[in-house]
Amino acid sequence: MHYAIDFGTSNTVVVRWNTITEQAEVVKILGISSLGDLIPSLVYIQNLQTLDSLVGQRVIDEGLNVSNNPRFFRNFKRGIGSKIQGFLPQLDGQSVTLETVGKLFLDNIIKQLDPAPQSLILTVPVDSFESYRSWLVDVYKSWNIKEIAILDEPTAAALGYQQNQARNILVFDFGGGTLDISVVDLKQGSKEKSGFLFSNSQKYKKAKIIAKFGTNLGGIDIDNWLFEYFSKTIDLPKSSLTMHLLEKLKINLSYLEKADEFYFDSKNMETYDLQLNQDQYLQILDEHGFSKTIERSLEKVLNQAAIAGVNREDIEAILLVGGSSQIPSVKDCLSKYFDKGKIQIDHCLDAVAKGALMLGRKLEIDDFLYHSYGVRYWDRRKNQHSWHILIKAGQGYPTIDPVELVLGASLPEQTSIELVVGEIGQDFNTREVFLDQNGLFTHTVEASAYQVEPLNDRDDTRSIAKLNPPGVPGTDRLRIDFMIDKDRFLRITVEDIFTGETLTKDQILVRLR
Repeated sequence: MHYAIDFGTSNTVVVRWNTITEQAEVVKILGISSLGDLIPSLVYIQNLQTLDSLVGQRVIDEGLNVSNNPRFFRNFKRGIGSKIQGFLPQLDGQSVTLETVGKLFLDNIIKQLDPAPQSLILTVPVDSFESYRSWLVDVYKSWNIKEIAILDEPTAAALGYQQNQARNILVFDFGGGTLDISVVDLKQGSKEKSGFLFSNSQKYKKAKIIAKFGTNLGGIDIDNWLFEYFSKTIDLPKSSLTMHLLEKLKINLSYLEKADEFYFDSKNMETYDLQLNQDQYLQILDEHGFSKTIERSLEKVLNQAAIAGVNREDIEAILLVGGSSQIPSVKDCLSKYFDKGKIQIDHCLDAVAKGALMLGRKLEIDDFLYHSYGVRYWDRRKNQHSWHILIKAGQGYPTIDPVELVLGASLPEQTSIELVVGEIGQDFNTREVFLDQNGLFTHTVEASAYQVEPLNDRDDTRSIAKLNPPGVPGTDRLRIDFMIDKDRFLRITVEDIFTGETLTKDQILVRLR
């Protein structure tokens, strides 16, 4: 059975291919799925040592999502692979990580799929760093599933809307944790009878990614902005219950002119009226630069697309994806750039998972690297480590010509040379992730340098070559050719200039995002 999972910050969607109806269908898992067939991305750890946990709707049904209990986790996807600051709970005598929480959540889903998956597609945000993707790969290795693939969420969404007429599509994917925007060129082929999941529908020969941009803006940020507002206006205390009520308030404001929620604090015997209208809501969003962030992100994607030869007027459909895309001001922002008739929102919750199922043997994904990659070196003038960019963001793969780097020894009688490859973010702003007793949130930190995440900075992975005879400073010793293969693996060929010997040929160093 073929499945796809869209693991989201707020909700998760599982779909499978129905061989009878020849359609993708959302899977409802008893006790885990909500009435709307979404799976709330919630975990309550009953015992960390035995990995006993409750997930999804079951957490809500038992009232565990509204109590300030360190065993309850929400919004954990956003912190996976990030450096966590602040409160990290100790459960059952050991520290719990968000990576563990995420694995418990996905493990629970996989165990309850019937029939068991033969193949599985998983989706990832555009702006996710390699640490998140590596964690996901490690998780699925434990599932004993024959075929597993990973696809960018906006690319999957473009396929999920099944735009048989439109070719150049802009996907606006705004969920609980991230905003991802992509321009995708869907090149269509003829109907085929086999070798593809969608056997009787129009086929896409190639999905070419023209432009993409992602940032850490999501629905949980808006929840925190609403809390800031009510904490100032009515001194609202922060708890799991109040944050849950604020999330409901936000959702209701997606289709109501005015929304109300009530909170009774049993400690001080006070009742709080959480009341907000659209004008107040819009003012809160504006105070936090909501529209400016969206417009800035759109401009970056549209500029990328224009450089690639796809202008704004060439875009035939704008597809809204994710629960946060239902916020009215989102459509207002997009209407400044595109005709309202092009904007579609009817598959905003399931398009990613359904589109992921279309990643079959007959579909080719033509993509590029989202981040830059470089090697670490010691900057003597600044007396600190810096990064030399080898591969720039936007590089397609597989590469045709290698990138060459020459290295020498830095110490007398040096017997090996180490090389650390880093993933370099696009923005100067970095985000630290904080975890407190009330949940996960992020805080923007202004930085003077690009965010960099080392990919192989471990004792067992830094060394790329042994030097025999030992190296001496002041002379070139190694010539390294870097190539990227079709699966985004960075491969190196290392030649010893002194001996003329090829020490490593076409060896995988790291996988690139």
